[in-house]
Amino acid sequence: MDGGVVSFRSPQQRRIDAEAAAWIARLQSSDRCDATDDALRAWLYADGAHEEAFERATEIWGILPGAALVAANGAGTPVTRTAARPGRTERPSPAWGLALAACLLLVVIGGGAGWWLMGRSLGYSTQLGEQKVATLKDGTRIALNTDTQLAIDYEEDVRRVRLDRGEAMFEVAPNPRRPFIVTAGDRTVRAVGTSFIVRRTERGVVVTLIEGKVAINQIGASRPEAKDAPTLLRAGERLTATVDAPSLIDQPSMEAATAWRRGQAVFTDTPLSAAVAELNRYGGPRIAIGDPRLASLRVSGVFATNDTAEFASAIASLHGLRVQQSGSELRIVR
Repeated sequence: MDGGVVSFRSPQQRRIDAEAAAWIARLQSSDRCDATDDALRAWLYADGAHEEAFERATEIWGILPGAALVAANGAGTPVTRTAARPGRTERPSPAWGLALAACLLLVVIGGGAGWWLMGRSLGYSTQLGEQKVATLKDGTRIALNTDTQLAIDYEEDVRRVRLDRGEAMFEVAPNPRRPFIVTAGDRTVRAVGTSFIVRRTERGVVVTLIEGKVAINQIGASRPEAKDAPTLLRAGERLTATVDAPSLIDQPSMEAATAWRRGQAVFTDTPLSAAVAELNRYGGPRIAIGDPRLASLRVSGVFATNDTAEFASAIASLHGLRVQQSGSELRIVR
């Protein structure tokens, strides 16, 4: 199915879509109880078409702008004036908000555009210093680090993600018949049920395998060795692929590799220049090294990614240096 292609939906399909939209609204209601969940399970098990419609509705609900606002006690909806009491404005009831949200959901489904993950790319991105976690319809979780952009394209036989910039951690829901493939630069990372991190830098791609297995291929290369078997990583290994050097596999500290998920940066005998470059990825006052001779100083420790000023102060104190502030820049000098 191609995204944006209008498809004919039979009256029965439209009825099932309407029921799925109504179920989404009920699940958001404050009146939801065990009986509601039991009734939903019975409806889903009654017909495979019910489950497909519910999955579509769930995905669309997740990306429908303002859906959560509309459903939350009518919040985010325009106020209305009652005919019986002119001049008084009242906020719509929660039921009214849920009904409107269900109608919006049904309009999107009924448009026949196939507006969901199957057959249409969905993008996620973060700004400088921002982090975000997205849960996909198959249960896969993607954590986006600072200044990251990726696109998702789920097809019937494969799940594809394209990392355009930045860094993301993937916790892939197992499905051997539907591999999960991440493309970053000239590398593809193929997984089934795995947890791994992919980072795209100016010089290349870094893949860190936390658990499971992945196969990494090089694409679009003219070198004969590019046709060799893919590189297989084991848990705890990291592959660093750059444009000007052979690929390198090492075993980094998993605590350091995943520290950004905790809002931290972990350095172990790291050159100051590299540590500064890492901290500058997260925004805040930018750090600069005032004397090139300081770039090779070694840094070890755990630092908050959202506090560059504290990092600069700690480094200056440790090495007998000074921090000069000029506008939004922190300059480490002798």
